[in-house]
Amino acid sequence: MWLRPEEVLLKNALKLWVTEKSNDYFVLQRRRGYGEDSGGLTGLLVGTLDTVLDSTAKVAPFRILHQTPDSQVYWSVACGASLEEISQHWDWLQQNIIRTLSVFDSGEDITSFVQGKIRGLIAEEGKSAGDEEDPERFREAVLRFERLFGLPQREKLVTYFSCSYWRGRVPNQGWIYLSTNFLCFYSYMLGNEVKLMYPWDEVSRLERTSSVLLAESIRVCVRGEDHYFSMLLRLQQTYLIMQQLAEYAIVRFFDKETFNAEHPLANPLHIMQKALEIHARNQSFRSFFRLPQEENLCEVHESFLWVPFSHVNTLGKICVSENYLCFASQDGSQCHLIIPLWEVFSVELPDRGSRALTVCLRGKRALRFSEVRDFERLAATIRRKCGTAGSPQHYISNPDEEGVMVGQSQAVSTEALMNVFHPHDAENLDPKMLKERMKEQSWQIHFAEYGRGSGMFCTKKTRDLIVRGVPETLRGELWMLFSGAVHDMTSHPGYYGRLLEECMGSSSLACDEIERDLHRSLPEHPAFQSDTGISALRRVLTAYAHRNPKIGYCQAMNILTSVLLLYAKEEEAFWLLVAVCERMLPDYFNRRIIGALVDQAVFEELIREHLTQLTEHMTDLSFFSSVSLSWFLTLFISVLPIESAVNVVDCFFYDGIKAILQLGLAVLDYNMDNLLCCHDDAEAVTVLNRFFDSVTNKDSPLPATVQQASATANDKSIQKVDISDLIKESYEKYGNIRTEEVENMRKRNKLYVIQTLEDTTKQNVLRVVAQDVKFSAAQLDELYMLFKRQHFVSCYWSVCSPALQNHDPSLPYLDQYQLDQSQFSSLFNLLQPWTTHTHVRSLARSAFRLLDANGDGLVNFKEFICGLDILYNRSFTEKLKFLFKLHIQPGRAKVDLQEYLKQWQEDLQRREENIKDLPRINQVQFIGLTKTLYGVFHGTEEEESLYRAVARVTSLLLRMEEVGRKLQESSLQKTPQTTPTSTPQPETSPTLPTSPENETLAEGKGDQPESPASPQETAPSHSDITPTSTSRPSTPTSSPTGTSSPVLDTPTDTPSSPSAVRDGDWSFSFEQILASLLNEPSVVRFFERAVDTDSLIAHACKNQLKVAHFK
Repeated sequence: MWLRPEEVLLKNALKLWVTEKSNDYFVLQRRRGYGEDSGGLTGLLVGTLDTVLDSTAKVAPFRILHQTPDSQVYWSVACGASLEEISQHWDWLQQNIIRTLSVFDSGEDITSFVQGKIRGLIAEEGKSAGDEEDPERFREAVLRFERLFGLPQREKLVTYFSCSYWRGRVPNQGWIYLSTNFLCFYSYMLGNEVKLMYPWDEVSRLERTSSVLLAESIRVCVRGEDHYFSMLLRLQQTYLIMQQLAEYAIVRFFDKETFNAEHPLANPLHIMQKALEIHARNQSFRSFFRLPQEENLCEVHESFLWVPFSHVNTLGKICVSENYLCFASQDGSQCHLIIPLWEVFSVELPDRGSRALTVCLRGKRALRFSEVRDFERLAATIRRKCGTAGSPQHYISNPDEEGVMVGQSQAVSTEALMNVFHPHDAENLDPKMLKERMKEQSWQIHFAEYGRGSGMFCTKKTRDLIVRGVPETLRGELWMLFSGAVHDMTSHPGYYGRLLEECMGSSSLACDEIERDLHRSLPEHPAFQSDTGISALRRVLTAYAHRNPKIGYCQAMNILTSVLLLYAKEEEAFWLLVAVCERMLPDYFNRRIIGALVDQAVFEELIREHLTQLTEHMTDLSFFSSVSLSWFLTLFISVLPIESAVNVVDCFFYDGIKAILQLGLAVLDYNMDNLLCCHDDAEAVTVLNRFFDSVTNKDSPLPATVQQASATANDKSIQKVDISDLIKESYEKYGNIRTEEVENMRKRNKLYVIQTLEDTTKQNVLRVVAQDVKFSAAQLDELYMLFKRQHFVSCYWSVCSPALQNHDPSLPYLDQYQLDQSQFSSLFNLLQPWTTHTHVRSLARSAFRLLDANGDGLVNFKEFICGLDILYNRSFTEKLKFLFKLHIQPGRAKVDLQEYLKQWQEDLQRREENIKDLPRINQVQFIGLTKTLYGVFHGTEEEESLYRAVARVTSLLLRMEEVGRKLQESSLQKTPQTTPTSTPQPETSPTLPTSPENETLAEGKGDQPESPASPQETAPSHSDITPTSTSRPSTPTSSPTGTSSPVLDTPTDTPSSPSAVRDGDWSFSFEQILASLLNEPSVVRFFERAVDTDSLIAHACKNQLKVAHFK
């Protein structure tokens, strides 16, 4: 066990201990009296001493001490009761610590690091696997997590581990915290604090690595920067949890086409370590046995299974789910089988001494399991589930009613198209047909020995038969069995018929795309030159599009489904398509074909590993990704003749994507010499196309009318390649690639592929936006990440956040990420360049309405950044125009398409807006503009002078308006006839009311002149301009202190309403406001002042989560 480091004096202790192993930093010692020299006098004395001492003070016979070359002080770090126990600790230190210590400069640093690491290991061992066993300890970790990283309580801490984080060549011992949305690390040693916090949605690489310095570590790449975590006591467990959390975030935020809202981990507030482990175990179970998504692993028992064909007991594991009893041998390849529980009619316990049980199946079959530790519990479980797993209603195939499916219309075919257009001729003695019959006999022998249907033993011999090629008559049956589609179909009786009733006759975009591609699906085959094949293809594709609207219909699905219909009945073809799209090739058939891109990345990895000569010749392997895309999407159907391609499909349904990867490697290996001679990509494509044209299937029994002869079929100068030989070679050379390795590579590369697509989106957006703004490339990059993160912050702690709907990868790049008003306001307030705290909400709300060009309630990055660019980088005139437009912006309804296209065309022309085109601002809007200016100036060093400047401009504008009114009135009063002199009514001056902060006006007393010749005479500190709409402004009363007390009247009409505008209302043009403010140097200087963009961006990055926390 590990010990809390304590100092040990060895001066007198050396006689009691014998050194077994040592190096520069550690010593493994054995106490005398134990082991080989226990019979000596010293051993007897030490043994007697230990026996006489109290049992609680007994010394463990083995220990490990830490030392440094420049110190005589030793520290105890571990002890053990046996050599095996202490050797495990010694080996761990050798593998994880020794090479690390060489990076430190002093012995003190080494000792400090070792002590911190050992304490972390002790805490790690003491920490329970889940918080159920020790809730208090976990609660302390949660509180520490919240305090260190400032995240809200809604952020769920999943688990935490002791580890070391490498910053450069120096390790920092601390704790890694894994929460639902964040990867966090904290370390504090010798006054050096390290704190990391990265969201999972920014992780692009996550993998286990090893190097000379690091024995084993976890590499995490975030935004192009690598981070290494090592010295984890449970490294594999930590890695798997990190992988699951990263994949969960990626699917939830970026890949919503495949995200299931009913997913067991869909709620981010309920994710726990135990739930992650259960989910991973269920996924692995379903994937290995190809079971329906509804199945979950209930029990696992280790046992021996009597295998009748080899007459041996095979060690393996029994896995029980809701409806299936499965067995897999220990290595996973010797044999495995799947038993539907409705096929079990009894369970017997013949021999309790060997802990055995016999499972009796229908059809006079029985399975005998032995050495089952909890065999009685297993027997009870199977008996209980046999009663609940009712036998599904299978469809009936009656020879007298061919073409009819129970519960469905006459139009649905129950016969494979190959049987219709190329019926099996039993009397044909053609050599190819004779070989085909030999294959059938081999399979019949296999069925007799290993079973047939769901209960068949799958062994190495089964794979050998698959590689040789499946007989035409058995192909549909075996595809259904090996793909697991048979389980889906039997557990959903009548489902396909109900789908057809719901969807046939409906109209949708998917239906239109299906109709367009129907006649492009194997057009050379007779089955798809008739209405029979075309109608069946239409029904299957339409039914699937209705079943899974997230996928709908994608190109390449028509080619694959055509081949399925040739060998499987219509309903079977539907369930085979379900198995391929939803289980065997996940994420392939969607808008971004993410699954195919992931498997291409896996393919590149395998090329680097197995075809090093080709890798050295072609450093850029992206060529193979582009040329092999059709291989993966169509399972080689699009590049090989149909009679050869079906052999590839045979292997795919048995071994999954592993078979396609193996074959791809074999194709490149076969053409290695020719590819090495190529000078460009075009030559390489020609080489591969010529090779595929040369592939044949010499054993195919199909007639020439069905086979797809290549252009070089009759060219005897080209060497032919038999597909069976090519597949056999792929298994011989690359069959050691394990399915588990492929799945791990898929998970690892999925992060990279999706983040690469996101980076492509970002680069395209920034390239478009950079032309219109003055931000640097680095600043634009940071602002884009802030904009994108603001979208995710709103989704972190909500299952059904409406913001999740504002991200659509199928939209143009600029519109993939958009913010609603609430999100926009939070980010705008973080980035706006002024320190104002007054009118913040109204300012952000007005800015959102102004920037929302198409009135859809969402702002994209270009709209956001163009508005921000005005506030950061534009001239005084542009900034004032922006503020002016904020207050004249009326509420608008959503524009129609024609208006949007017109506006888009104007944007392309980049027509400069003339200030004369701006409408005049009315009195209420002008009051709002003045309040905004006061808010902008609030808190600045020149606050008082800026307030006075605005007051002077306001006074000036009101007087100008008053003079204009008088001139207009005098011109109206002039008539040709002389009018009686009337008593003039007293004129009043414009009102200068108090400020929003109710501060007094300064230097604003005395009589007001009727002309604006001396606007400097009145200088209020800051004020709200609130003139009435029913009377002239009233004259302020001067106070003894020189301040004025305005008289405010309440307006009876709303000036913003056109019907309420009267002759007494007044308004200003933008030119008037601009000309007046240009005469105030302090205002111009304030708006022309350079904005520290980098500091504001850094401030926003630091506080973005805090704002979301306190919101």
